[in-house]
Amino acid sequence: MVIISENKKNTHRGYIKTQFRYSMTYVVITFVVLLILNIYCSDVSQRLFYQSKSASMIEKCLLASDEIATLDVMTSSAVTSTVEQMESLKITRLIVTDQSCRVLYDSSGTAADTYALLPEILTAMEVNEDTPTGNDVFISRYYDGVLDSRAATPIVYYGTVVGCVYMTEYDTAQGALIASLQVTVLRITFLLELVVILFSLAFSNAFSRRLNKIMTSMRIIQQGDYTHKVTMGGNDELTILGNEFNDLTERLQTSEQKRSRFVSDASHELKTPLASIKLLADSILQYDMDLATVREFVEDISSEAERLNRMTEKLLSLTRAEGMSSDESEIIPMAPTVQRVARMLRQNAIKAQVSIRLELEQDCPVLILEDDLYQIVFNLMENGIKYNVPGGSLTVRLYRDEENAYLEVSDTGMGIPEDAVDHIFERFYRVDKARSRATGGSGLGLAIVRTIVQRNRGEIRIASKVGSGTTFTVVFPAFDTEVDS
Repeated sequence: MVIISENKKNTHRGYIKTQFRYSMTYVVITFVVLLILNIYCSDVSQRLFYQSKSASMIEKCLLASDEIATLDVMTSSAVTSTVEQMESLKITRLIVTDQSCRVLYDSSGTAADTYALLPEILTAMEVNEDTPTGNDVFISRYYDGVLDSRAATPIVYYGTVVGCVYMTEYDTAQGALIASLQVTVLRITFLLELVVILFSLAFSNAFSRRLNKIMTSMRIIQQGDYTHKVTMGGNDELTILGNEFNDLTERLQTSEQKRSRFVSDASHELKTPLASIKLLADSILQYDMDLATVREFVEDISSEAERLNRMTEKLLSLTRAEGMSSDESEIIPMAPTVQRVARMLRQNAIKAQVSIRLELEQDCPVLILEDDLYQIVFNLMENGIKYNVPGGSLTVRLYRDEENAYLEVSDTGMGIPEDAVDHIFERFYRVDKARSRATGGSGLGLAIVRTIVQRNRGEIRIASKVGSGTTFTVVFPAFDTEVDS
């Protein structure tokens, strides 16, 4: 059972609101786009109808004006006779005027012998330098399912404007067609918007279900179940997110296992000297001992306390090594540090009957903190002395190639079994626990070395053979120092 706090519920509600807001934004944007397309399509269709109607009516006007221009005298009877012979002029109204705008013919019969001072007629007969023979005029508008069109052309007789032909047409058929087209486009628009809304809801729900899988998995992980995995399916960004989440849980699980093992190992390691101290102290308190025995027990207590102190220092060093950054690194040669460590451990080597041999190239500068380099060299050389054999040797080599600098520490000791090589850098791991405790080893030195090496962009390698010795090789990027001339 997963318990969700009130804050998490509020967060989940906030997520739902965000999801709804994004979905509505998408719907509104698509609606606006479709509405603009609707208006554009309606406008384009009307323009096409207007252009078609303009060509048709101007053609009819020109046909009538050409026929009337052949008359010798433009009288009402002559114009009427000519127009009535033109059966192809199927229009709502036809008006013919002379050059003074007096009506010579009106198909409706309402304006005969009057003056038709209509804007279209005046514009058609307007003469200037650019239009010496008048203008062809067409005006059309659509309203209430009717396409109302008006056209006028001048009647030209030997280059002179002598009259005008004016036509009007109320086209309900094309008006109905325009109305039907607009309604159809509008219906398609709303249908497409409905499809968009349904698609948005389906996509949003599908997306939410997949995202909720990750959110549910995160809550499960928060409860401490690092074995949980999320299965996303598909092949998109959420799939990648799910895979990354699973990788993260695996790392968390590994980290938790290491932490648990570390706590267990640390507790075990600390418990042993503490138990020895308590046993020795209880023995002193419970038994009557002579001064020499008490001194011997106190010395043992001091030894165990020193062991605890060394272990604590190692743990602190490991914590500092994991928490520090390499921002304050500097370019330094490795040879002086190796020589300084060799001087510090010379007495340890003499006591263990181990000879130290240095083969150092001076030109091996690396980017590192000097304290970090000192700790790496000290731990590797100290281990090489501790786990060597009497009469053995410890060889430290420094060399480089074009890209890297190498620190190689080789001993002639007991070597490391093949099955232990992969664990040698783990905390508190010891190949020979009895000998490690006898030599004061805590099992933390190599873990500290690897942490420091990795933090400084380096790599550590190990080659070992049981009975022949072990070689540790540390590889750092080489940095050439510039000398000012």
